[in-house]
Amino acid sequence: MSEEKRGSKYLLITSLGALGVVFGDIGTSPLYAFRESFHAAEGLPVNEETVLGILSLMFWSLILVVTIKYLVFVMRADNHGEGGILALTALASDGLDKSRKKRRRALILVGLFGTALLYGDGVITPAISVLSAVEGLGVIAPELESYVPPIAAVIIVALFLIQRQGTSRVGALFGPVMIVWFAALSLLGIVQIISHPTVLAAVSPTFAINFIGDFPRLAFLALGAVFLVVTGSEALYADMGHFGRRPIRLAWVVLVMPALLLNYFGQGALLVSDPAAISNPFYAMAPGWAQIPMIVLATMATVIASQALISGAFSLTQQAIQMGYLPRMTVDHTSPREVGQVYLGAVNYLLMVTCVGVVFAFGSSSNLAAAYGVAVTTTMVITSALLYVVMRYRWGWSVATAGSLTAVFLGIDLAFFSANIIKVPDGGWFPLAVGLAVLLVMLIWKTGRERLTKKMRSGELAIERFIGSIAAHPQTRVPGTAVYMFSDLGATPPSLLANLRHNEVLHETVLIVTVEWTTSPRVPRAKRVTVHDLGEGFHQVLLRYGFIERPDVPKALADFATAEFGFDPSDAVYVVGHETVIPHVGQPIYGLRDRIFGVMHRNATSPVKFFGLPPERVIEVGTQVRM
Repeated sequence: MSEEKRGSKYLLITSLGALGVVFGDIGTSPLYAFRESFHAAEGLPVNEETVLGILSLMFWSLILVVTIKYLVFVMRADNHGEGGILALTALASDGLDKSRKKRRRALILVGLFGTALLYGDGVITPAISVLSAVEGLGVIAPELESYVPPIAAVIIVALFLIQRQGTSRVGALFGPVMIVWFAALSLLGIVQIISHPTVLAAVSPTFAINFIGDFPRLAFLALGAVFLVVTGSEALYADMGHFGRRPIRLAWVVLVMPALLLNYFGQGALLVSDPAAISNPFYAMAPGWAQIPMIVLATMATVIASQALISGAFSLTQQAIQMGYLPRMTVDHTSPREVGQVYLGAVNYLLMVTCVGVVFAFGSSSNLAAAYGVAVTTTMVITSALLYVVMRYRWGWSVATAGSLTAVFLGIDLAFFSANIIKVPDGGWFPLAVGLAVLLVMLIWKTGRERLTKKMRSGELAIERFIGSIAAHPQTRVPGTAVYMFSDLGATPPSLLANLRHNEVLHETVLIVTVEWTTSPRVPRAKRVTVHDLGEGFHQVLLRYGFIERPDVPKALADFATAEFGFDPSDAVYVVGHETVIPHVGQPIYGLRDRIFGVMHRNATSPVKFFGLPPERVIEVGTQVRM
């Protein structure tokens, strides 16, 4: 097979996988978006004028927000192929001059808040998507309505339990289902459009403008639900590292966007002829014999809809760990070809428990619709602001070009944000609360690590002075190699001092290994290792990893062994420090902060597992640190 054909085949396969992971969220919005647009604007009459106005808003939202903003511009801002708001934050902060420390810190804080909000979205998306599908049972059998939340909860649990199989396998399983789903959306829409083709006139923006002019207050309220048609846009960007830019763009242009537009226009055509269908226009489009099959298909599609946010949460968590904003967790790479495909068990089960709780707390998709959108619109505003920094300082665009484009994006984002922020009392507080809680955890961990490092450094001894004392007062040396893991370049590891003090011996070869995380997703093999010979058998080793890579210290050392720097993994002993945090006393708020940090520190994945060290060859040296 030629390289071109092989590349085309891989593109098609990857695009299929993207259908099963990336587009589930935005692809199931037809289940509730049109209905909620009228429910949100209570009192809005269902007639041809209002239907065409809302249709026009939906059409241009998909074109301007998803197609132009995200697929054309935002997805261009990839960090070596990796997407998501953390990758965008890294690009934006790197683009600024290093002397602008306050601006860089402010950018990072804003990016972290946007990241944290996506966790709130990740909790609500599975709940509202699955609930909206299962609620179809109430359409055909009202007596089953009370069973909707328990059925939805069981489906959500099953979805989270299969995550360990990996994104590529899940995508391969779900991809064909989504092809059937988008085909069904198209078919249902086409049948209705043929009966009332006049709805196609809504592609003209004049209908949206007239609608806003005629019903300013109600149009504003409706806009908060119209926004539901673009939820999932951030997931397209966050999941870019899983599949790449080209497959996502191809799937959107060829299949997803046409199917969504046909279905929305079909629902509009139905409502023009039958306004009473507003109670559930999606299922009302299907003939009686097809309603049960559509409920089954919709349930499968909404399960898949949850996948985009779950996969995105895994990617964002891994990036946050590598950037030092979350404690170490076990990261399982589930694909040999796509390094961005990861699974984090701790995140998976925490999301599962929270999603099930949300299902029973809110009870219906309409109740959840009030909570949906606040977190996503806030994140979209943050994305536009960060994109301006990237365009201006990373890509070198002029103020006029970057500013005018950002003004358009922010104008749309702020309109949606304003229409959604009024939902805070009705449930919008929930994703904000989740986002603020995650942000607080990130900041507690980051500042806690910095304070812990500062405490550890207070009695630090420069490695040159230590080696000088060894040269002046030779110690007993034993055969073999000792690898000391220590984060502070140029300093003597406390575990090395403790080992010498208690055992009064040193190994013939001593490697002091520091692992450094870069703002790039991956580090080329040639730039992985830097070794400095410090004399007296001591070597300072710096290992560099990208923020989506999983470190394997023994392998990295063995790969770069030379005649001067010999290393045999089977002949090495690894020494790691283990700090026990003693909380601050005297001031309750600081004590609480330190106790939270202490709990996170104790439950972080051990450095042995995180750095790929062989457990049978590891020595841990403990230290108590009072914060």
